[in-house]
Amino acid sequence: MPSLVALLLHCLPLAMGQYDICKSWVTTDDGPSWEFYACQPKAMRMKDYVTVRVDPAGITCGDPPERFCTHENPYLCSDECDASNPDLAHPPKLMFDTEDEGLATYWQSVTWRRYPEPLLANITLSWNKSIELTDDIVITFEYGRPTIMMLEKSLDNGRTWHPYQYYADDCMEAFSMPARRVRDLSTTSANRVLCTEEYSRWAGSKKEKNVRFEVRDRFAIFAGPDLKNMDNLYTRLESAKGLKDFFTVTDLRMRLLRPALGGTYVQRENLYKYFYAISNIEVIGRCKCNLHANLCTFREGSLQCECEHNTTGQDCGKCKKNFRSRSWRAGSYLPLPNGSPNACAAAGSAFGTVERPPSTAALGPRLKPPEPPESIRAAPRSKAGRTAHSAGKRHGEEAGRCPRRAGAPRKPRSYRRRSTRALSCAPSSFLDASWCDRHRIEAAANSFLFFLKRFRLVDAQLDQRNSSHRPRVKAGGANSSSAWRGALGLATRLRV
Repeated sequence: MPSLVALLLHCLPLAMGQYDICKSWVTTDDGPSWEFYACQPKAMRMKDYVTVRVDPAGITCGDPPERFCTHENPYLCSDECDASNPDLAHPPKLMFDTEDEGLATYWQSVTWRRYPEPLLANITLSWNKSIELTDDIVITFEYGRPTIMMLEKSLDNGRTWHPYQYYADDCMEAFSMPARRVRDLSTTSANRVLCTEEYSRWAGSKKEKNVRFEVRDRFAIFAGPDLKNMDNLYTRLESAKGLKDFFTVTDLRMRLLRPALGGTYVQRENLYKYFYAISNIEVIGRCKCNLHANLCTFREGSLQCECEHNTTGQDCGKCKKNFRSRSWRAGSYLPLPNGSPNACAAAGSAFGTVERPPSTAALGPRLKPPEPPESIRAAPRSKAGRTAHSAGKRHGEEAGRCPRRAGAPRKPRSYRRRSTRALSCAPSSFLDASWCDRHRIEAAANSFLFFLKRFRLVDAQLDQRNSSHRPRVKAGGANSSSAWRGALGLATRLRV
């Protein structure tokens, strides 16, 4: 039973994600090899890795200290901002800190004491890395949302900027644009830049605090209201020109153009109640790795893709040395459900999704692959690129495979090209024991996953990667006890 639990812990992650595995160690009739898949990192809270800049200089309150009021109590101006006092300061870092429940910390601008000169502030978020948005951008304001603001994006680390969305209490007056809502967009206009009045009208400073850039509503145009049809979204991201880039940024910039007015006009006799205050900025996304990595780490001050498929670079945007540079292509979500890895090809080799001999790179975060024995690594190679051990194939042995036991079937039983038969490593084999032990565990894991799927111990729909290859089993099939007996028998035969 402990062995089965260990196998379960290994198999379940393989069944629960889409595009989360870059490669898998498989056994086919042609021998063991890596099989590549399109892959991408998991979504993260990008505010944990951001660099923030607030412009112009002197726009943050507290230097010199000043009093301010609120719209609820416009004549009780007892609050103070003082940059020299940590308890009264409101620096930019407070937009990204962890807040105690019930106690909001926030960045605050100077008041509009210089009216009618516009009160303008730019807040720039930089990642020095391409990221792909996966959820709404949410900006939380204290003391009222701006009546006019813009959200801009950059794809080249801030060298050029493009409008992302306009916000105003009157779009026609502020930007000469009609007001629109994201949920009114269609499949042909999902990447349209629009102006919305939904987040700028006064509703009380305590009641409505959030301003959104609606990523999920745009995804829902393709994937449905509950985002259940993600396959359709992935298909459109590949086929619709500019759609994938629309959700990709290196930088975001909020241009605050006019503060909250409290639902009225500007009252010159009390300008200390007009200012900006932001308590939180939430950005959820993933590193853009061109579908060549499933991990992204923060190293040397910036996010870096942990590249697979023989690619390298911060975004996995080029081939490794000794691989054909012109063979680089971004991975593709298509065909579903595994996509196309478009791995870089070694010099003198053809394109493909399978690599031989086995690589010594790690198999993602899940399972370290078996390493070929020293005898294989040191074997001389012919012009055809095969080791001298390949000659053993004529005598019933394939390079990189364990010879079968006496009386075992000639071909391994396979399921989606993965062997579910225990591989035998006889003492006379050129494969060392550690390599074979690891390979047996890999085969056992795939077998156990097959049993879980076959007898509905795990919902087959969880494994979206293999849904088009594996038959679905209707309710009322064999009971779970027979599945456990089969799995126990398998583990016993494999001695894992």
